[in-house]
Amino acid sequence: MTQEYKLKDISSLADIKAMDKVEAEVEGVQDGKVLVVNYEGQFHAMSPRCTHYGAPLKLGVVAPEGRITCPWHGACFNIGTGDVEDAPAPKALHKFDVFEKNGAVYIKGDESAIKSGHRDPVTQCHASAPEKLVIVGGGSGTFGVVEAIRELKYKGAITIISREPNLPLDRTKLSKALISDPSKLEWRSREWYEGVSIETVTDEVTSVDFNNKTVSSKSGRTHPYTKLVLATGGIPRTLPLEGFNELENIFKLRFVTDVQGILKAVGEKNKKIVVIGSSFIGMEVGNALAKENDVTIVGQEKAPMERVLGEEVGRIIQGNLEKSGVKFKLQAGVARATPSTSDSGKVGAVHLDDGTVLNADLVILGVGVRPATDFLKNNQAISLESDGSLRTDEHFAIPGLDNHVFAIGDIATYPYHGPGASSGGTPTRIEHWNVAQNAGRGVARAIVHTLSSSASSLQSLRPKAFIPIFWSAVGAQLRYCGSTPNGWDSLVLKGEPENAKFAAYYCKGDTVVAVATMGMDPIMVKCAELMRRKNMPSKSQIEGGVDVLAISLPEGVKI
Repeated sequence: MTQEYKLKDISSLADIKAMDKVEAEVEGVQDGKVLVVNYEGQFHAMSPRCTHYGAPLKLGVVAPEGRITCPWHGACFNIGTGDVEDAPAPKALHKFDVFEKNGAVYIKGDESAIKSGHRDPVTQCHASAPEKLVIVGGGSGTFGVVEAIRELKYKGAITIISREPNLPLDRTKLSKALISDPSKLEWRSREWYEGVSIETVTDEVTSVDFNNKTVSSKSGRTHPYTKLVLATGGIPRTLPLEGFNELENIFKLRFVTDVQGILKAVGEKNKKIVVIGSSFIGMEVGNALAKENDVTIVGQEKAPMERVLGEEVGRIIQGNLEKSGVKFKLQAGVARATPSTSDSGKVGAVHLDDGTVLNADLVILGVGVRPATDFLKNNQAISLESDGSLRTDEHFAIPGLDNHVFAIGDIATYPYHGPGASSGGTPTRIEHWNVAQNAGRGVARAIVHTLSSSASSLQSLRPKAFIPIFWSAVGAQLRYCGSTPNGWDSLVLKGEPENAKFAAYYCKGDTVVAVATMGMDPIMVKCAELMRRKNMPSKSQIEGGVDVLAISLPEGVKI
């Protein structure tokens, strides 16, 4: 029941400065809180925490076009409506009327809404239009498409075809926390998909007939479409070395079933575990398993994550994991895997090129992924890039297919327009859950736009402008924004790197092209907002001591 509630911590709305925000307790609601924001002289009260992982939005960034950005992972909400604007937020915020009365500040709302802190923008939809959207894949990109397209009131039928044994889920928790129960990770229940008229099919797509607009699957079914989104993700790479494709207890990590297999092999803990690969998946898995096991990470780099973060920052992260007990063998090549002396069918050791033998009860491979596009290899209607990906335009549409087919996520090479990119955009493929979801939200906009346009053209639609953001659990929370498709040549490191608290600015010439932080929120998301506006300070300004948190955000997105 809607009623008025007094706010404890605000005596007057006039005390809240322009573009500022205050979190306040709600009298009469146990643990109830709201966030009050002054945007362009109008006051807005909303749920106070990000619907992704619960970050306090009072530490977020308010932007001139009416967005508030989560300080941890870049999720954005519309201040006026509470709706999601950028991934990875799975749900919207509640909004409440806010006003002054009798020398105090009040909100008007429902107690259950105040307590819940989030809402589903769409809970019911009847497919009544002739359009048929088919999405191939069941990951983050797919979730972004279906969430946004129903929010945009698309009335066509939607079918998701995925070989994953679950509904779209938070895949980041597989490597970061080794959660094996899909019900704890799925963003929406099966009832939600049914309620918004989305058919979910567990199957594997084997081919696409782009001329007749049909998708064929392993079960023999044929699915017609008017719009098609390819979001098949990546296939974990294996090692073409002796033992790695014959012995048991050697795991890749992509699906919940992989986590289940790893945890079964770990059993009662205290196992010797070798992780091959010192980038994100390898480091996260090693960190998650180190507490109760003997973990060694093997990598070819001088420092973990060196390819993305550089040697200096990589050493900081290495120190974090070493404090947790992880051991490292770096600048090391793998020669072969050999069987256990007690069970010839299972792995017993990993042999390195230098003669080192690492005993292993199980091995986890984190040696990268390749685009899952095998089903398109011999298709005459399209051509794959050399890495197996699909080239798209700014809207993630595949050229030459009349804006009927889109590709997102790990399989998409798209024109990146962020700092450091070439004029016209640098073709870039980014393997991250958050980028895929934002691309999915952009595709939803594009599809709805083409249906409302008599010419079915995307030329009049501004592409969804987002800066890539990702994060990692590596002994502490690492945040990263930007991209380096044309590389970087210098690093400016601020903060207390000796205490694993830092902001690292990656530069190409005098341009800051990416930023990584640890323990210094919300610097990363502020930098992402500055990058969207082409207002990120230069390398020389950062070296001169400019405070990015003190810079005002100009109006207008320019990437």
